[in-house]
Amino acid sequence: MSRMQFQQQVERLVSLGYPGLLGVTSEEFEHVLRPLEEYVPSSAHTAGRAPTGTVDFVVVINARRVPVEAMLPLITRDGRQAVEHLYPKRPEEFVPIESLDLPDGEAYLLVGVDRGADTLNVTPDRAYQSIAARGRSPLTIAEGIALLTHVPELLQPNNCFSLLASRCGDRRVPALWLSAGRPKLGWCWAGNPHTWLGSASCARRVGSVWFPSPVSAT
Repeated sequence: MSRMQFQQQVERLVSLGYPGLLGVTSEEFEHVLRPLEEYVPSSAHTAGRAPTGTVDFVVVINARRVPVEAMLPLITRDGRQAVEHLYPKRPEEFVPIESLDLPDGEAYLLVGVDRGADTLNVTPDRAYQSIAARGRSPLTIAEGIALLTHVPELLQPNNCFSLLASRCGDRRVPALWLSAGRPKLGWCWAGNPHTWLGSASCARRVGSVWFPSPVSAT
């Protein structure tokens, strides 16, 4: 079952046009991602459980060739396309925090994801301390997008989540929530709690693969 879920995720990325965004063919895209299958947890038995807010694993595309502006609109929930409102900041201003140990490649697996129900109404500052104390890691914007790409129903009106591992040098913390039923990437202040907003985390990141460079037309 777990390997079938991995293939389903790869096929979804293909159907959404990720190969084209990376400048590779669908066959090249699938070939590059195939080694990540060996990292899929043997205990994985479901793609995502919206009621509990957990996901066993998800394929993350973390390539500069595919910026937030390209990936976010590919998320739809109940027919509504995701939008970005990080103003006055731009998506590229949010970068991984220095303490984060991200895989070097352009794609990897995120394992043991939790939406963060236990951090609802907890400030991002305090949530970060709690997540670190449990030996877990907060998520980046790219990882949050990967989650909703495959499990959009993970966002619930009273269970949305911050992405503490992407910061822009000030007290702003990016987050994904529902706005009029539409997934929205925005930001909140690190010291402000919200009853409907937790902080997502993962158990680990595994695997690391690179896509071939696109061939320039001559």
